[in-house]
Amino acid sequence: MSSLPGPASPSERYRASAERAAEAKTYLGGFLRSLAFELDDFQREACLSLQAGRGVLVAAPTGAGKTIVGEFAIYLALQRGLKAFYTTPIKALSNQKYSELADKYGADRVGLLTGDTSINGDAPVVVMTTEVLRNMLYADSSTLADLGFVVMDEVHYLADRFRGAVWEEVIIHLPSEVQVASLSATVSNAEEFGAWLDTVRGQTDVIVSEHRPVPLWQHVMVGRKIVDLFAGDTTFDEIAPAAGSAQAAATVASATVATADTGSRPGFEVNPELLSMARAESQMNFRGRFGHGGRNQRRQRHQHSQRDDAQQSGQRSPVRKASRPQVIASLDRQDLLPAITFIFSRAGCDAAVAQCVAAGLWLTTEQEQLIIARRVDEAAQDIPPDDLDVLGFWSWRDGLLRGLAAHHAGMLPTFKEVVEKLFVDGLVKAVFATETLALGVNMPARSVVLEKLDKFNGEAHVNITAGEYTQLTGRAGRRGIDVEGHAVVLWQPGTDPASVAGLASRRTYPLNSSFRPTYNMSINLVAQFGRARAREILESSFAQFQADRSVVGLAKQVRSREESLAGFSKAMSCHLGDFTEYSRIRRALTDTEKNASRTSSRARKTVTEDSLSRLQPGDVVDVPSGKAPGLAVVLSSDHHSREPRPAVMTLDNQLRRIGTQDVEGPLAPITRVRIPKSFNAKVPKSRRDLASSVRNALRENRPPAPPSRNDDFGRAAALPDQEKKIAELRRELRAHPCHGCSEREDHARWSERYWKLRQETDGLVRQIQGRTNTIAKTFDRVCGVLSSYGYLETSDAGVPAISPDGQRLRRIYGEKDLLISQSLRLGAFSDLDAAEVAALASVLVYQAKREDRGLRPKMPSVSLESAVDIVVQEWSALEDIEEANKLPLTGEPELGLVWPIFKWAKGRHLQDVLSGTDLAAGDFVRWVKQVIDLLDQLAKIPSLDPRLARLCGDAIKLIKRGVVAYSSVA
Repeated sequence: MSSLPGPASPSERYRASAERAAEAKTYLGGFLRSLAFELDDFQREACLSLQAGRGVLVAAPTGAGKTIVGEFAIYLALQRGLKAFYTTPIKALSNQKYSELADKYGADRVGLLTGDTSINGDAPVVVMTTEVLRNMLYADSSTLADLGFVVMDEVHYLADRFRGAVWEEVIIHLPSEVQVASLSATVSNAEEFGAWLDTVRGQTDVIVSEHRPVPLWQHVMVGRKIVDLFAGDTTFDEIAPAAGSAQAAATVASATVATADTGSRPGFEVNPELLSMARAESQMNFRGRFGHGGRNQRRQRHQHSQRDDAQQSGQRSPVRKASRPQVIASLDRQDLLPAITFIFSRAGCDAAVAQCVAAGLWLTTEQEQLIIARRVDEAAQDIPPDDLDVLGFWSWRDGLLRGLAAHHAGMLPTFKEVVEKLFVDGLVKAVFATETLALGVNMPARSVVLEKLDKFNGEAHVNITAGEYTQLTGRAGRRGIDVEGHAVVLWQPGTDPASVAGLASRRTYPLNSSFRPTYNMSINLVAQFGRARAREILESSFAQFQADRSVVGLAKQVRSREESLAGFSKAMSCHLGDFTEYSRIRRALTDTEKNASRTSSRARKTVTEDSLSRLQPGDVVDVPSGKAPGLAVVLSSDHHSREPRPAVMTLDNQLRRIGTQDVEGPLAPITRVRIPKSFNAKVPKSRRDLASSVRNALRENRPPAPPSRNDDFGRAAALPDQEKKIAELRRELRAHPCHGCSEREDHARWSERYWKLRQETDGLVRQIQGRTNTIAKTFDRVCGVLSSYGYLETSDAGVPAISPDGQRLRRIYGEKDLLISQSLRLGAFSDLDAAEVAALASVLVYQAKREDRGLRPKMPSVSLESAVDIVVQEWSALEDIEEANKLPLTGEPELGLVWPIFKWAKGRHLQDVLSGTDLAAGDFVRWVKQVIDLLDQLAKIPSLDPRLARLCGDAIKLIKRGVVAYSSVA
């Protein structure tokens, strides 16, 4: 046990005084004098590295104060007469950082560049989204002159599968003399990421801190009672050993194992009260499922559980879950506000505010209400009065006056900014937010509440990861304000306290690259460096760095497994014959039988898909399951898709698409109705009339139309051949000498182990082959597609060259870059006016949620209909080429924003524009700004037809108005 240090000796005091005096004369000394607080050790270490001319990677928990390192980089740049760029992943964070830096250094010295906003772009300090900097690098912008420092905030975002590659592009292409300060959430492979930065950027210091300046306590809210998660006084730091430390794995294991033995690791055991609650709930559900009771009692229990919203999972609990107003009231009583409650649903966030308002909850004083009212009214004064109702302004304002607010991407950006500022100032006390708030927007709270520990990721409901849990709960505890922060998980039926403890204690958040060469990236690299050098540059990506490192470990595994295989081979030898051959026959028989079963399943799926593709408008079907079970009428067929999803309307007037997941076999019409030509699915009366027609047809027992094809189409044509092969293999097996061996089954067990290990080893070998030069191989395939389209050419001397069309592609940034370029090339924009140009641009930008994809709407004009046809046909051809080249497929053009954008460009009111759509006002504004960004890109292409460039500019003027043009950033 170490003793406390004694008083410093005179020589030590003198040395410390001399060091302070020397530091005071440095840039860091000047920076420290501008601060009202002392730096933490990790902050000081990072600042010293920057001052010494090295890059830094700073990984620390949310709220630990990483951004002070970025601010020192800006200070250094200004002191040395250089420029500094501060990059962020989202516009909201850029806007917030711009406001902070403008207040500190003056608006004349700070600029802001996002996709739709440009303020003082030539200033010595510019805040921007990372994509803007990437575009500057490829365009060789003059703004890059005298750039000395780049701060990359939230750099762990490079793991994002959609946008993460941009961060790597920037890191690779920044001039070598630029110092990079990378700020990251705590990641478990910071050293690996730092080693890559060291390789591509030069000397880079990795500085990791797991310490939270404000202790974080973990709780579970059981009913209205807040219970500690751990049995002892355990904070974040105690359950979070330093990243990469030897004790990390042991600590995690001990923290997640829930046992009654509290003596083994005092303070790290799950609270026994929670474990008792879980056991009681488990016993209740066991008795409910397997206990006594007649059929009627069980049916009643089942029906009751279906009605009870809290019991939808089928689980019952002795605890009555607290309502949202009760949760906030409990936090208020225990002085745990302000709080952020994370709800993984926009509608849930809005509903939570409405529920608290309906419950009569007030969290503000009269004086606070006056301040809130003044600031809200000031923020809304530039919003057109006609738009306030459709924006939900009055209910939003009422919630704010009570200290309540939602925060999600569907809100108007202005509204979100007001919520953020009021919350930071302590005027709003309870915010209900989606997980996007945890991305970096500065909104710390005293407490964070998690309603659930699972979320919908766009495809399925999945549990949140330990990294996501850490990111969300990291908002709890305001530095300099709170003595401690609190993370609260709401008890749900089926909650496992040990699993919650595992999330709270685990710090496994690996940073994995999502980098892949895109069309725009590839053609820019070839244009700047030539194909051979471009290939080398891509090999320096973090993705390839990680792949190469993993190959070393895989090769070691292969060597070890080959030794085991030799031992297995010896153990399965048989004195009667070649048991390896006998084993091969056995495996062939097993595989053939499995294939026969799979073929039968595929045949059933083929028949089902065929029946869906044959459905015609007017067919009435009975959908057995899925989102819309029951009777429905087909509105549009889907003949050409690989997986047909015809659009239907249910008898309760809901519009849906049905697919193979909704049916258990072939779906045949049970009757048929005629759909009037005047039918409009957006008009409620049309839907009601059609539903009435369906009911009449069912009552009259009208027969369906005769099927156009036999119902047995495609059914298991290959099965007879497979059955013949199975019989042959069985005869071969019985005739083999080893079949009569008395130790046959012992040999067979060793053989199974051998073949299983052989398969795994061969898989590892394939992984090694696949990971070697993976990025370069993808680049070659991308270049092959570009060459096939004529974007890349080869000169007479055999040197790759960029065609005029290729030069145009270099200036188009977006997920559909090649499709946009092809649309220009094929004249899709040629015969359009400004409003139609904006509408067509939306087709190339908008991404609808899968469940929101409906029928193809009729276009506003004939010329726009023709333009959309060109885009869709070109996308279909491009998708075939990408599939043949094993490249990620370009997203399908989406038509759901065409009418709203067209109406907006024609000057219609926001209420008219959003009427009949599922778009929230905030979503509409966000998508319009992305359309503006694309139109701006097109207008600036040097070789673009001047008329089209002028139309793009006119289109921007038409749609950049009202709530779209208004921004609180000034």
